[in-house]
Amino acid sequence: MDILINWLANTPDFAVPYALAALGLILTERAGVLSLGAEGLMLVGALTGIGAQLAFGQPGVSLVLAMGAASLVSVLFAAMVILLRVNQVIAGLALVFFCQGFTSLLGTLFEWTNQATGGIGAASLWPLSALPGVGRLFEQNAMVWLTVPIFAAVAWFLAHTTTGLRWRAVGENPQAADAAGIGVTAYRFAAVLAGAALVGLAGAYLSVVSTKLWIAGMTGGRGWIAIGLVIFARWSPWKALAGALLFGCIEALIPQLAAAGIPLPQYFVLMTPYAVTLGVMIWVAMAKRGGQGEPGALGEPYVREERR
Repeated sequence: MDILINWLANTPDFAVPYALAALGLILTERAGVLSLGAEGLMLVGALTGIGAQLAFGQPGVSLVLAMGAASLVSVLFAAMVILLRVNQVIAGLALVFFCQGFTSLLGTLFEWTNQATGGIGAASLWPLSALPGVGRLFEQNAMVWLTVPIFAAVAWFLAHTTTGLRWRAVGENPQAADAAGIGVTAYRFAAVLAGAALVGLAGAYLSVVSTKLWIAGMTGGRGWIAIGLVIFARWSPWKALAGALLFGCIEALIPQLAAAGIPLPQYFVLMTPYAVTLGVMIWVAMAKRGGQGEPGALGEPYVREERR
């Protein structure tokens, strides 16, 4: 029973980075911009977060600065794919490789590697946290509790506001949106920056809240898994949150099995999240739901003078 409670209690901590990164990708891709740079932007957020934490010691400030840094880096990506119409797949991959090298370089130059910080303490949800046995489930850090309101705000924004409807229209049919007087370029720029901020927050969560230190390449492929999670969720925020909890359960189960004395090969542990991602992608393909939920103009560049 203790193993079960500990597993469930640790699941949200593992799920939050997946959830925030996937939500950021949904925001960007709902406007028609294919974003494959989540892994790199998470690294930028993680590095900035730990640097700010070492400098100021304020987790809230560190998380906000990490969001700003990821948005700043994403301006380069936005300029390439929106203004210069560079292939969005190639631009996204290039962004990942650039961020991987850049963050490793800065982390080494500033000697931030393996420097432990304070982080955020647990915030109990009383009186549920006082329940015998299961009270541990309701003792989570503040970011875990904030994740649900963040998802609710984004889902409401996309579905029930005029700006959100225009945001989605730009991703579905930019020609029609342009004809209706909607600034396609402006909305897509805003989508890239807003989505990058959430992805950067996911990376900062890893360094500032979860591990409380910086290691080069510490995201460990979570950005790639978030991309698969978006496809699994069919670009729906709430389904993405449910999928993040699934991946969080899987990742949280591994240390619990090790603590229980069950021997697990190292490489099996490393491949498990990716194997699950492949399984999810295969399931989506076999369910023949490939076109449902996907923005109609996803990955397609748009120039106002062009008409189709």
